[in-house]
Amino acid sequence: MSERIWTAGLIVIGDEILSGRTHDKNIAQVAAWLQVQGIRLDEVRVVADVQERIVEAVDALRARNDYLFTTGGIGPTHDDITVDAVAAALGVPVVVHPEARAILERYYADKPGGLTQDRLRMARVPEGADLIPNRMSGAPGIKIGNVMLMAGVPHITAGMLDALTGTLEGGAPLLSETMGCWAAESEVASILREVERAHEQCQIGSYPFFREGKVGANFVIRSTDADALAACARDLREALSRAGHETTAGGI
Repeated sequence: MSERIWTAGLIVIGDEILSGRTHDKNIAQVAAWLQVQGIRLDEVRVVADVQERIVEAVDALRARNDYLFTTGGIGPTHDDITVDAVAAALGVPVVVHPEARAILERYYADKPGGLTQDRLRMARVPEGADLIPNRMSGAPGIKIGNVMLMAGVPHITAGMLDALTGTLEGGAPLLSETMGCWAAESEVASILREVERAHEQCQIGSYPFFREGKVGANFVIRSTDADALAACARDLREALSRAGHETTAGGI
């Protein structure tokens, strides 16, 4: 596998997210899926249904990542403008994809109203795009270059991610090991710093908590190398033990 670290940006689009009416669930599932593909989610932006804002976010995140994902704004209503914004950012026109139109014609053939002009909006793509299959509701996602446009509904997003599994080039998957102990972060900060410095292939994240009237922290060690991960975990466990902090595998 490649030693290179591949990264992705994610733009979550929708006024309903920013207003709090809808709680986003896509960031976590996209991040977890990317990790298995050997791609790291490097940055997330939540953007309103305003074309200029979406274009700005697309330009910024696409420039500094290998891939860009968007969720939301590809439905049939007037405020679903993700396709238009991405097309503008890429400098291409919006067209009706013939395969997407055929998919929607079949899907709506036995439904009231059939394929209306509003529903046909879901067949619009930036010119030159391919489709991401949607087994849930017919309307496909869109892939153009390194940009993937997906639905905002989490279970539909999950299906689109499943359809993309194994199709994107990535590096080695990021492995992790978690341990926890009943100690304040401030008590063990120097230990974490020294152990991480001694293991250049690993990163250690510290996540404090307050439980049962006591403070503690869970430590997540991450690496693309299984041997390096194991060595770092061993050294951290031993260093914490020497300082009088016994650890619990898997976290507390």
